[in-house]
Amino acid sequence: MITYSIDELFDGIRAGNRRLLAKAISLIESEREADRVIAQDLLTKVLPFTGKSQRIGITGAPGVGKSTFIESFGLHVISKGHTVAVLTIDPSSARSGGSILGDKTRMHELSQNSKAYIRPSPSHGTLGGVAHATREVMLLCEAAGFDVVIIETVGVGQSETEVASMVDLFMALMLPNAGDELQGIKRGIMEMGDIFVITKADGEQVNQAQLAFQQMRAVLRLLRPKSSHWSPKVFAVSALESKGISDVWECCDTFFTESEKHGVLATQRAAQNKHWLHSLLENRLRQRFFEFPPVADQLSTVEQAVIKGEILPTLAAEKLLELLPFISINTTR
Repeated sequence: MITYSIDELFDGIRAGNRRLLAKAISLIESEREADRVIAQDLLTKVLPFTGKSQRIGITGAPGVGKSTFIESFGLHVISKGHTVAVLTIDPSSARSGGSILGDKTRMHELSQNSKAYIRPSPSHGTLGGVAHATREVMLLCEAAGFDVVIIETVGVGQSETEVASMVDLFMALMLPNAGDELQGIKRGIMEMGDIFVITKADGEQVNQAQLAFQQMRAVLRLLRPKSSHWSPKVFAVSALESKGISDVWECCDTFFTESEKHGVLATQRAAQNKHWLHSLLENRLRQRFFEFPPVADQLSTVEQAVIKGEILPTLAAEKLLELLPFISINTTR
C-alpha cells in the first residue's frame, strides 16, 4: 500500500532523497493495477525533468567481470564531476520468481559513494532478461539528478537487443580469450556495440588481452558502422588495477559530444520511444488476450488438443484469436 502522495514522492525525487526514490521505483515496478495508475501519474509529473542524462548500456557474458568494471568505471566517472545511477537486472528464477539482488554487495565501494545510486531489479522472467520497468526507473533516476545512467544486462538471451533499444551508447565487455573465439561471437552484438572492452588485461592474461584487442580491431574494420558519425572503438582494461578505465570514459565523452554535434541523440531517442510504445502495446495486448474470459475458458482445452496432436498449433491459434470481437481471420484451407 502506498504511504506517500504523488507530490511527496515527486518532491523527494527532485530533492535527491534516496529513500523516496526507492519508494517511487518500487511503485513503478509493482504489478498491482492500482499502483500502475498512480505510477503513471508520477511519471507524467517527472517527465519534464528527464532525458538529460547520458544513458549507457553494458553487457557481457557471466564471468566477464561486469560488476568489477562498472564499479571502477562508475567511481572514475564520479571523479570527473558526474553522478551515477546503476540499474542492474537480476535474473529471476523462472520457477519461484525470486532473484539474488546482490549488486550492492558486488559493488560495495560504489554503493557507499554519495554520488552513486545502485538499484537491482528482478527481471520477473521478462523477455530478454530486462526488467519490465527499466525504462521508467531510468526516467526517475534522471529526474533525481543523476546525469549518467548505466544499465547492466544479465548477458543472456535477447537482453543485448532490448537494452540497446533504450540507451545512447552500448558497450560490450569481452574476456581476454575472446580473440580466439571471434567466430562464436554473435554478429548482432558486433553490429550493436559502440565500444568493446577486453576485460581482465592483467597478470598472466595481459598477452591474451592484447591479442584479443588486435583481433577485435581487425574484425571491426570489416563491419559497416551502425552510424555515419561513429566507428566502434576497442579497449583492453584492468578494472582491478584501474588501467584503461579513464580511456574508456574519455571515449564515451567523445561519443556523446559527436552524437550531439550531429543531432543523432535526439533522433535515436525518438526512435527508442516509438519502440517502447510498440513493446508496451505488444505486452499489454498479450496480457489482455489471455485474460479475456472466452479465451481463458477455452485455452486449456485447445492446449490439450495441440499436445495430443489433434489440431495444428497454427489452426489452434487462429481459433483462439477469432474469439476476440475485433479480429476476424479468413483463411483458405
